[in-house]
Amino acid sequence: MTDLIIQEVGPRDGLQNESALLTLPQKLELIRRLTAAGIRRLEAGSFVHPKAVPAMAESEEVFAQLLKEDPEPAVTYSALALNAKGFERALAAGAREIHFSFGVTSSFNRQNQRAEPEESFATFLSLLPQAREKGIRTTLTLSVSWGCPFEGWVDPGRVLSFVERAGRAGFPEIVLADTIGVAVPSQVRRLTEEARKAAPQAIIGGHFHNTRNTGIANAYAALEGGARVLDASIGGLGGCPFAPGATGNIATEDLVYMVEGMGISTGIHLEELIEVAKWLQDVLGHPLESSLLRAGPFRPRGAIA
Repeated sequence: MTDLIIQEVGPRDGLQNESALLTLPQKLELIRRLTAAGIRRLEAGSFVHPKAVPAMAESEEVFAQLLKEDPEPAVTYSALALNAKGFERALAAGAREIHFSFGVTSSFNRQNQRAEPEESFATFLSLLPQAREKGIRTTLTLSVSWGCPFEGWVDPGRVLSFVERAGRAGFPEIVLADTIGVAVPSQVRRLTEEARKAAPQAIIGGHFHNTRNTGIANAYAALEGGARVLDASIGGLGGCPFAPGATGNIATEDLVYMVEGMGISTGIHLEELIEVAKWLQDVLGHPLESSLLRAGPFRPRGAIA
């Protein structure tokens, strides 16, 4: 396994769950620091209603400034869209990669997007040709792929049905999300393997939360199952405003430490990433959950007698 992509979601999924709202200059500084550390794929904003997610209210301005500073960036700045209006806003802002997402259970998706899962899926399928025509890359994230806070454990067959249809429609990347952090590694590996079979032409990715301290183990299991993209958030920041009890994503620096130790090159500079997490911790004014932020990378100090 040598072609893993780590996608940084801190500026979007991380910040959206914070009570303290970063200013526009602070958001841009966070993104600049992350890309300076070697991040090459990053969710820069979300085009949802600002009343629902106030932290994402300046996403247009974020994209405008990023594209002004670098009209042809080497970094892929992506945007999240949950409906057709969000898609149009992301297009207008200049996003060149748009991530669609919906919950595979009725209760979660109605709470999050005020629509049934099939309705949201049909909307994204209808937008796919327009995105292709404009040269916009799209991905599809299936939230609560293992467990829903309202309906309990999710039938894998339900998830795989969406995966198969999304692959057949031509989505180049499909991400399975453990939105509330309930999955365990055996479940993750199994569903990832089955998703690869259901959509063999698509890249399968994973998005894991560390709510029950299984996030990094689940990321490893996803790799074993053939995932080629893993989402992570600087400092372990994040959660889901619509999922009771959901806590942060796996920390980007923790994930980089693990996969680099496994011999998988990421192009990301671990020491610099830890410095970004320290800076963000000071900006937010509270400790972050990252293990590497507490312990640092391994630096042997000589043999112990």
